[in-house]
Amino acid sequence: MIRLLLAGFLLRFIIAFWLLPGYDEGYYYLYTRYLDWSYFDHPVLVALTTGFGPWITGITSPFTLRLGTLILYTGSLWLLYLTSSQLFNRKTAILTLAIASVVPIFNVGFGVVTLPDSPLIFFWTATLYCAAIEFFSNSNHNYRPTYRLSILGILVGLTCLGKYHGFILGLGLIGFCLSSPPHRRVFRSPWTGLGLFLFILTLFPLWFWNLNHDWVSFRFQLLNRFEPPPEGEVSSSYNFLNVFFVFLTGIGLLFPTIGFPLWWVVFKSSLYQLFRIFNKKLARFLEKSNQTLYEYNCDQKQLFILWVSLPLMLGFTLLGGKQQILVTWPIPGFWSATLLLGFYSVQWQQRSPNLIRWWIKGTGIVTATILLLLLLHTTTGTFHKSSQYSIFGGFFTPQNDPAKELIDIEQLRTGFAQSPELMDALDETTFIFSNAYYLAGLIDLALRPLKSIPVTCFSYDMRGFPFWYDPNQWIGKDGLYITLEHFHKMPHLKNDFSSYFEEFKEIATVPIRLGGVVVNVFHVYQAKTLLRPYSLEESLFYYEN
Repeated sequence: MIRLLLAGFLLRFIIAFWLLPGYDEGYYYLYTRYLDWSYFDHPVLVALTTGFGPWITGITSPFTLRLGTLILYTGSLWLLYLTSSQLFNRKTAILTLAIASVVPIFNVGFGVVTLPDSPLIFFWTATLYCAAIEFFSNSNHNYRPTYRLSILGILVGLTCLGKYHGFILGLGLIGFCLSSPPHRRVFRSPWTGLGLFLFILTLFPLWFWNLNHDWVSFRFQLLNRFEPPPEGEVSSSYNFLNVFFVFLTGIGLLFPTIGFPLWWVVFKSSLYQLFRIFNKKLARFLEKSNQTLYEYNCDQKQLFILWVSLPLMLGFTLLGGKQQILVTWPIPGFWSATLLLGFYSVQWQQRSPNLIRWWIKGTGIVTATILLLLLLHTTTGTFHKSSQYSIFGGFFTPQNDPAKELIDIEQLRTGFAQSPELMDALDETTFIFSNAYYLAGLIDLALRPLKSIPVTCFSYDMRGFPFWYDPNQWIGKDGLYITLEHFHKMPHLKNDFSSYFEEFKEIATVPIRLGGVVVNVFHVYQAKTLLRPYSLEESLFYYEN
């Protein structure tokens, strides 16, 4: 177990040290600069995990921003091991830990990049561990509610402070207790009432901030994301092909050798649970038969795992047929389902021990190799045809490479530092703005060591920036507009922004190179004398016309 944790930590450490910062990481870095009880699009814990490294080291860099994630994910794996051991046995726990350790999206999404998913999955797993002890310490038939129900209230609350997925976890626990007759006793226990009170109290940062901001976070997450199309536009019909694409994307992120078996055990277990529910005679027999008590307890544990995994796995996959979803949304459900895959893997191992060993070991070798090759490419352009570090002559051009969206902030900083014109512009400017909320964070991360200037966003999607800056404070002041090449080619953006200033002109470009080849370009505009605050309504007029 220790070797698995150390090997995984070493791999993630290497990736975290060399990987260029992602757009979201730059944005969450700004959270750490404007600490608050909560934020427009996420609760508070991502600010604390992102800020952990810079606060203890005094250094702000992509690697230090990820230190909190590196540590938390190691704790998440350890808690997953303890949960599986509590539910089943140590052998199952080792296999579960091994399976989770080789899944690429877990390693990167939960264990490297600083995202809200990192604190979410830590407290999610802590909740599962506490629930496993509470619900399965003894025979299900002898279950008695204990003080751990109150601890569960705190843990579910902390999960919600990581990401709003935590509310779905709480509903999953309620669903399990409703569907498991012995565990319905929780609804008559005073510990449940105390747990509910502590849950609400733990959520204080979230509801206090929203109470003072017109509940904007909840409106954004629950209404704005799923609002119907404007009047006159036809709502898109449900597309089952998109559901299939979401399903395949999930398989790819998990890696097919894990994704397909995981969906299979979830499907198989779900069918069996439905059979038990609708076959009353079988259910009564299993509940009363002492000879099948172990099997019955295992069935209940599988039911528990399904309730904390299937709502996300199935729910977001089906939602993908109606609208676009982020690929990370269902991933916590897959994380919980590894408990089920570990349980079935022990049974498979009894029949084919060598096959299971090479299945996990082979998957680990292949996925680690792929991750390291991708890391090498994003830092040297190994797969580019024109890169000086290309292998086998390269495979594609930089223009067709999605990795070019990863920005080397050191090059952007150096480009400014080595340009007298840009340094003079920094000295003369009061604020910097970009046209994308995620880009503004990276610009701030790159330029703040040169000069501490506020960086904001003028966009139809401004996320948290309206809560951090009052645009009226810059009326009559000079600014810099910094954007990327593909935004620079959109004339409506320049027309929009130029109308807000007396003078608006491009003064320089900063190329971003990979393997000696220019893969992206920053365009810098000098914007003199802001005439009026940026207006979202005017911006939308330009975009629509």
